Amino acid sequence: MGFEELLEKVGGFGPFQLRNVALLALPRMLLPMHFLLPIFLAAVPAHHCALPGAPDNFSNQDAWLEAHLPREPDGRLSACLRFTHPQALPNSTLWGEGQDPGEQPEGEPSTVSCPQGWEYNHSEFSSTIATEWDLVCEQKGLNKATSTFFFAGVLVGAVAYGYLSDRFGRRRLLLVAYVSSLVLGLASAASVSYLMFAITRTLTGMALAGFTIIVMPLELEWLDVRHRTVAGVLSSTFWTGGVMLLGLIGYLIRDWRWLLLTVTLPCAPGILTLWWVPESARWLLTQGRVEEAHRYLLHCARLNGRPVGEDSLSREALNKVAAAERTVRRPSYLDLFRTPRLRHTSLCCMVAWFGVNFSYYGVSLDVSGLGLNVYLTQLVFGAVELPSKLLVYLSVRHAGRRLTMAGTLLGSALALGFRILVSPEMKSWSTALAVMGKGFSEAAFTTAYLFTSELYPTVLRQTGMGLTALVGRLGGSLAPLAALLDGVWLSLPKLAYGGIALLAACTALLLPETKQAQLPETIQDVERKSAPSSLQEEEMPMKQVQD
Repeated sequence: MGFEELLEKVGGFGPFQLRNVALLALPRMLLPMHFLLPIFLAAVPAHHCALPGAPDNFSNQDAWLEAHLPREPDGRLSACLRFTHPQALPNSTLWGEGQDPGEQPEGEPSTVSCPQGWEYNHSEFSSTIATEWDLVCEQKGLNKATSTFFFAGVLVGAVAYGYLSDRFGRRRLLLVAYVSSLVLGLASAASVSYLMFAITRTLTGMALAGFTIIVMPLELEWLDVRHRTVAGVLSSTFWTGGVMLLGLIGYLIRDWRWLLLTVTLPCAPGILTLWWVPESARWLLTQGRVEEAHRYLLHCARLNGRPVGEDSLSREALNKVAAAERTVRRPSYLDLFRTPRLRHTSLCCMVAWFGVNFSYYGVSLDVSGLGLNVYLTQLVFGAVELPSKLLVYLSVRHAGRRLTMAGTLLGSALALGFRILVSPEMKSWSTALAVMGKGFSEAAFTTAYLFTSELYPTVLRQTGMGLTALVGRLGGSLAPLAALLDGVWLSLPKLAYGGIALLAACTALLLPETKQAQLPETIQDVERKSAPSSLQEEEMPMKQVQD
């Protein structure tokens, strides 16, 4: 008997599983609110050099700025430079600071960077980290780097949580993720310097990585084969809810400290919900903890209305399943590369996850130049994810996981590629292509979580998810920095996002199909799909562990 037969007895999809999905909805909503928070947290409002002695008469404001600020090649007033001496303007008496026309230097007027800081337009944001610590002009790289630091923390946390949750259990590490995210999020909101903020946000990323690694497998390991797709897509809609909710919260709260506080405090009630979240019975059996697995399985049967007594779900049967699935040694990341099929799967998943994250966050964090304000853009980007979920649900059921993932990545790459060809004046076309790219990249993200969870065996599922999430977050951490390539060529960031997405689409085609397949329990289950016959067996269910 394998675990799938046990689930058939206690109910593989019912009130127990639906309650589990609902209890784990909160971390799914919190993740996008933190991951996409730099859209508002690190926003850079319109700014220019602080100028002493600005006129009180507002009608003279434009002439005053014209006299003190040079123009960029595109005709805009410079945000980073000011004239060393105010310039004389036709029909203007604003010489400033006692200067007269005879004192103006000949030739090109000299300029300096902003010695007295900057003045910001606070009509859209009352405060961001850019205005708090003047992260503009020469320091704009530090502003982008906050997202890189955060995703670097997620990267490291994914490795730690993947290994530790396979060793100590999903539920216990989920508690650690909640508590540490709450404490470090509050510390970030109280930061008194850029250095403190960068450190606490990096550590917050490490803490939040637990949600990305634990939630999906914890749901998946209680579901039967038939309902994994619908439950996976249903639970992923909570991410979309978080994306749209962030747009609303960002619109209502314009100060970055209160905004960060607002998206962090829900971790407190999340800690209380863990009282009802069950540990994975699959994992318990692989660790030989039969009594605990027996208790959870009986509880599942009662909630699902299955007439299962202690005799029909005997400990002897559970002991046989546990004996077949029990690991000989603790899981290790090296186990992902020891055997041929698992090594092939791990390498392909690493490339695919890098491309998914790199393109998704590249599109999601770039909300400029679309002809919409940042709040409406965020709302539209969230709304387009809903039809993406429907696309994934229909596609993975009919076309399979592999083709769905490859196709959505290809769609994202094409949307980004066509956007390069659109001129800046055609904002409506650029916006439409950006929205399409966001929709396809979100569809690829949803498929990646479902697909990867089904590829790895139970004994290494969390470890495998940790490894792929590590490489994925590396892509996420590089995405904000890639935006700085626009200084070399304006379209170079889009070309990078689209090119990597295309590479990931090709790599996804090398993975085995898992449509209608039982979850593999051991490494041997994966390796039974020998390389020469893999193409013929892609549509066949993965074989169970023999009793």
